[in-house]
Amino acid sequence: MTDIDWDELRAAATEAMHRAYAPYSRYKVGAAALVSDGRIVQGCNVENASYGVTLCAECGLVSELHMSGGGQLVAFVCVNNDGHTIMPCGRCRQLLFEHAVPGMLLETVSGIRTIDEVLPDAFGPRDLEEAAR
Repeated sequence: MTDIDWDELRAAATEAMHRAYAPYSRYKVGAAALVSDGRIVQGCNVENASYGVTLCAECGLVSELHMSGGGQLVAFVCVNNDGHTIMPCGRCRQLLFEHAVPGMLLETVSGIRTIDEVLPDAFGPRDLEEAAR
C-alpha cells in the first residue's frame, strides 16, 4: 500500500484530538493511522488525576486497531491542540513498532520517516522469539 493520503490521516488525527480528555495539562493529542487493510484507526489522550495512569493517544489507537479487526499499521500521524504534527514519545514509538508493518511511515516534525529511523535497533517480538529458540 503506497498511496497514503497524509491530509486525510491528519484530519482524522485532528478529529480524534477534539475528543481528548485533558483537564489537567490542557494538552490534547490525537492520533490516526492507516491499517494494512485500508481502515483508519484513531486514538486520543485520556488524562487521569493520578498522572501515571494517563493514556496516550497511541494507546487508544492500538486498542482500536485490535477492537476493530487487527492488522498492522502502515502510516501514522499525531497532532496536538493546535493541529500541529508532533512526535510520539519513546514509549509510544515502541508501542507503534510492535503493531507496524516493517518500514511503517510516520509524519514527524522533520518530515516523513520510517519507524526504524525514529526507533533504531528496536527491541520487539522477533527478539523474544529468537531468545526462545
